[in-house]
Amino acid sequence: MSASPSPLSRSVIVARLRAAGCVFAEDEARLLVYAARTPGDLTAMVDRRAAGLPLEHVLGWAWFCGLRIAVDPGVFVPRRRTEFLVRQAAALVRGLAVGPAGGAPNRPRAVVVDLCCGSGAVGAALLAALDAVELHAADLDPAAVRCACRNLVVAGGQVYEGDLYEPLPATLRGRVDVLVANAPYVPTAAIKLLPPEARIHEPRMALDGGADGLDVLRRVTAEAAQWLAPGGHLLVETSERQAPRTVETVVRNGLIPRVASSAELNATVVIATKPTRHEWLGG
Repeated sequence: MSASPSPLSRSVIVARLRAAGCVFAEDEARLLVYAARTPGDLTAMVDRRAAGLPLEHVLGWAWFCGLRIAVDPGVFVPRRRTEFLVRQAAALVRGLAVGPAGGAPNRPRAVVVDLCCGSGAVGAALLAALDAVELHAADLDPAAVRCACRNLVVAGGQVYEGDLYEPLPATLRGRVDVLVANAPYVPTAAIKLLPPEARIHEPRMALDGGADGLDVLRRVTAEAAQWLAPGGHLLVETSERQAPRTVETVVRNGLIPRVASSAELNATVVIATKPTRHEWLGG
């Protein structure tokens, strides 16, 4: 519901947001007016945004893959480029679900795991895009887990709190068809170069990937083969610059890599496939 008449006119809001450095001040003003329930709410929301709080934290939600994803203050905000990761994962799940030449489905439900799930945006988008998915998501941050529960449980997903694979049910070992990980991959020294919205208001653990940005991705890749089904896929978001080293890590852990990219979204995803028994034997 849009706000009732307010002491803050749209032009005043736009001017305040522009002065605070908001590039898309007009669009943000429209969203704030739409989301505010009262004139007092609107004033408080504009104050928080002008003070540098991310728009998504002010609104309480982010727009991602056509969905409104709940995002609480202090939780990593899903980026638009990560929609490319979702598209790649969804295409692989659809491929797994259909037999040769469009034949009958191979399995009733594909098993998908979303590590470092944050708000649960990737898992929520996959649940919305796919008909039959058994989805499990995990994150180390309790605030992110609470947010992910709001976004995923109602849609049939399961959410766990813990470090990477540690909280997942042991019954998933060797059964995961698609494993997605939007793990932190910003090099530690580059954190200071991030926009203040991310650097100040998002959790460091969701951004900092260690000296070269690949520390968490190495840990994800090291255990992936134990959890993937034969022919299953691991997908990790990375940067174009980091992709070659990510590929090397994938190969060292016995997975078959390929790199997918989107110039439109400035997105890079490394896809690593666990060989089937036939492939292991060199057939």
